[in-house]
Amino acid sequence: MKLTEACRLLFWGAFISFLGSLPLGTMNVTATNLAVQKGVPAATQFAWGSMLVEVICVRLALFAIDWVRERKKLFRIFEWVTTGLILALATGSFVAAIKMQAFGNSVFTVSTIHPFILGLILSVLNPLHIPFWFGWSTVLINKNILQPGKQQYNIYVTGIGIGTILGFDVFIYGGNYLVQSLQDHQSVLNCAIGGILLVTALIQIYKIVYKPKDNTLQIVS
Repeated sequence: MKLTEACRLLFWGAFISFLGSLPLGTMNVTATNLAVQKGVPAATQFAWGSMLVEVICVRLALFAIDWVRERKKLFRIFEWVTTGLILALATGSFVAAIKMQAFGNSVFTVSTIHPFILGLILSVLNPLHIPFWFGWSTVLINKNILQPGKQQYNIYVTGIGIGTILGFDVFIYGGNYLVQSLQDHQSVLNCAIGGILLVTALIQIYKIVYKPKDNTLQIVS
């Protein structure tokens, strides 16, 4: 695998993960509260616990994608399903913007649970990991950025881990001031993310419709 390909894959994993960490929600607001109340080390432990669960979820999703890709008809259906999931996420972003609120705007009260364990628990309870990464992984596969293989998957998952930690760091070091600032402009942020997801979904629909039917598994760059 060429270095440029590895860097590109690492970048996309990190960028998507970082972007997905920006909307205010239970995870990043809890990280901010931990940083303020218990210090940066505690918040960092929380972030690493959350990231560990996320990369495990992504790895499991990639195993499932491999299984689906071996079945041509099922993979075509799977492409439509994942496109639908991306459209649902886009719709959720626009709805949140209209209502002037963020996803998961409840804040988990900092308790006596060890920060790393707390990160694991809250991340496990987050239902968006699997559909979010199913959708984006399928997009990257169709754009020939992500290809089947242990090496590619490991680089991709590493990038996701890096992006997640960077996203948490924004809130850990930005503190309550950043949370308040983002809250004041949350509708704009949700619209921007919703727009990105909508464009991605439309591109996916175009590629699915115009993909040669006699070679469903062909990767379109």
